[in-house]
Amino acid sequence: MSDTLIELMERKSVLRRTAYDARNAQQEKDRVSELAVAALMQLPEYQAARSPLWYLDCRSELRTRHALRAALTGGKRIVVPYCTVDEQGANKLGLWWLESMDELIVGKWKILEPPRERWSEPGKEIAPEDLDLVIVPGVGFSRTGGRMGNGQGYYDRLLQRVRPECSLIGLCYESQLFDELIVGPHDVFMDKIVTERAVYQGQGRQ
Repeated sequence: MSDTLIELMERKSVLRRTAYDARNAQQEKDRVSELAVAALMQLPEYQAARSPLWYLDCRSELRTRHALRAALTGGKRIVVPYCTVDEQGANKLGLWWLESMDELIVGKWKILEPPRERWSEPGKEIAPEDLDLVIVPGVGFSRTGGRMGNGQGYYDRLLQRVRPECSLIGLCYESQLFDELIVGPHDVFMDKIVTERAVYQGQGRQ
């Protein structure tokens, strides 16, 4: 591994720690989350989406589960992710058609997910190509749509498989925004970033 690559990884690690600290320190998480999610649900992209993917918040992430019950009554096919692995053992997000919050249990990393024994249930598994919109969590974002995740690659792999016209919407606290992020050649930019204060136009996929 070259010195340049090592230095880049170290800088990214420091930036990720700074972003974690900012997210953890966010005040009034419930109220601020409600503002951001309300703005998200008013986006034309969300209004038009038939099969949006929501994330289920954990730890200090911007909170989404308070809005899911209402989303479930909105006439859309609501999809949620769960953490699994592919045939090669690489991290992968499975996609589940959620019809009721009662379908979820506390799973890996204390994240709500469908029970493991139901993961391959016919009619409930959704292909990435069927998504119209992905609500993407992250540790940090730039106002131009750059994203820094947890470093596990779950969303990176998913976003490589969705259709080109699928809208990618980053959802975060304003405190998680950075003027610049360290991004690699394979990192996917968001179409929009939504916070409790504003909606930012991202550069999207080029």
